[in-house]
Amino acid sequence: MASKIQKTIARQEEKIAEGQFYEAHQQLRVVASRYVKSENWTAAIDVLFGGAQALLKAGQGGSGGDLCVFLIEVYSRAEVGVEGGSKGKLLTLLRAFPPEEPTKKRFIGDMIAWSSKFGEFPAGDPELHHVAGTVYAEACEPYDAERHLALGTNDSPECLAQLEYDWYTEDDSHTAALYAARAIFPYILTGNLRSANKAHLVFTSRLSASNKALGVQEVSGSSSDLRVYPSLPLLNFLGLLLLAIRRGSSDLFRMLTKHYAPHIKDVGTWDDALAQTGEMYFGIKIPRQGNPLFDMMGSMLFGGGGGSPKPSTPKVKAKKVEAPPPPAADLD
Repeated sequence: MASKIQKTIARQEEKIAEGQFYEAHQQLRVVASRYVKSENWTAAIDVLFGGAQALLKAGQGGSGGDLCVFLIEVYSRAEVGVEGGSKGKLLTLLRAFPPEEPTKKRFIGDMIAWSSKFGEFPAGDPELHHVAGTVYAEACEPYDAERHLALGTNDSPECLAQLEYDWYTEDDSHTAALYAARAIFPYILTGNLRSANKAHLVFTSRLSASNKALGVQEVSGSSSDLRVYPSLPLLNFLGLLLLAIRRGSSDLFRMLTKHYAPHIKDVGTWDDALAQTGEMYFGIKIPRQGNPLFDMMGSMLFGGGGGSPKPSTPKVKAKKVEAPPPPAADLD
């Protein structure tokens, strides 16, 4: 059976090499459908994976993407579990997509949905999220990249912080905290403090290294160090917020939100995130209507609107965040 499948794939690869893309695509679909009908899942998967890979390598994103989506349908019907082999095939195909191929987004969505249903992570497999996020980041699609990197692996915070910093460099210097927050709040709100701290460190380290003239003070304590930027109060607030969470100090949290209230008010979109942070880490209850965590994350951190930077097409510079002069700023 294996040799028969290999011969089938080889014949279609020859057609693809000759430019007969439509014929190869249709034949691969027919063969795979026959295997599906007989519930020969392994054969169907091998045909679809090999065919999709060949078409994508030939630059046929639409036809290759169609077979990729079909492959995930077979995964679901066969109740294939989320493990190294099954994930490896999907990640190989994902990396082979042409950057601007529309089918890629559906493939990623279906891939995450499959991993959520048949894997151990209700929000989807972290490795799949991480690779999807990096693919979107490379394609200059920051909102989609944020969605996935926020639920990714231990490597995701650095990728997300680098993405936000690159985005920030297209904006005014005093807006640094607005971009840093986009890398920090998602991890705070999903209870991933290690990643939140890592994202903060990566962003501020790059900020300091790239702006030698920027005033910065290194404050060392018995348990932690902190960079203080006299000209960037909201960035200082984010660092102190992480410190308050690490210490579990509700008094420090209240003091910080009171002290920085004018700046937070000027941002206009951090209130829900901070209210949720107060409840999650300091026991400060807030009224509940629906699911404020995910509503807030969706609208503030991952959505568009207002003056948030959003490139309209891949490989186009992001629009700047509209913000009043320092120290006030506006996120959305």
